[in-house]
Amino acid sequence: MAQQSIVGFNGGSETARMTTRRPSISVVYPVFNEEENIERAVHFAEAVLTDITSDYEILIVNDASTDRSAEIAEALAGSNPCVKVFHHERNLKLGGALRTGFSKATNELVFYCDSDLPVDLTELNRAVHIMEFTRSDIVSAFRFDRTAEGPLRTVYSVGYNLLIRFLFPLRVKDINFSFKLFKREVLDKVVLEAEGSFIDAELLIKGKLHGFKIVQFGVDYFPRNRGVSTLASPDVIFKMVRELVSFRMKMRHEIRAARVSAP
Repeated sequence: MAQQSIVGFNGGSETARMTTRRPSISVVYPVFNEEENIERAVHFAEAVLTDITSDYEILIVNDASTDRSAEIAEALAGSNPCVKVFHHERNLKLGGALRTGFSKATNELVFYCDSDLPVDLTELNRAVHIMEFTRSDIVSAFRFDRTAEGPLRTVYSVGYNLLIRFLFPLRVKDINFSFKLFKREVLDKVVLEAEGSFIDAELLIKGKLHGFKIVQFGVDYFPRNRGVSTLASPDVIFKMVRELVSFRMKMRHEIRAARVSAP
């Protein structure tokens, strides 16, 4: 199986100069009631992507928002043909929104981030370079400091990551952080089924089991200051744990085989 590693170097300007390829990139934004964030998120993505590639698309998945998110997203698409909007008639949660976005992505690389921008998007340039330099298939960012999200969510996050480590042959530091860059071919092999926030873990676990190389690197974290997050609600956490248990039972033979074959 491919080994995972952690990349710890910094220096965005240096990595930008070292990267010579300009791969096509699809950016996926899952959106639910993000009227205060989506325009800013798209404009930041446009600015960053034009420095990285000449071929990009920004895919907004409006997950049945009840605010002005749909209207704003359509206006953004009307002003830039590289922005595309997909609407859900009913709320399908994070898993459903990401599955829609990933299924519509057409470019060589696919990048997923929350539309409240928990990370400086210039880190995407660094992630592309890391993928090229390490010849990896998936680049997953982790937060240097998670305490800004509050003590309760920090405890949830640490506990969840420890549980994943115990149940699966995966050593990733920050499973559910919404900064993941991966090659389009990963989606050709990995069938995602999670309905809720477990989809982050499902992507990495199935990617690992299929032999894709995962590399991690650290980023500064910026907590949400507009809009309301629902990811720490008891309902979301219960559903995530339920999907985790169901997934573990379903994949038990593959997981056992991976652990037996591990060096």
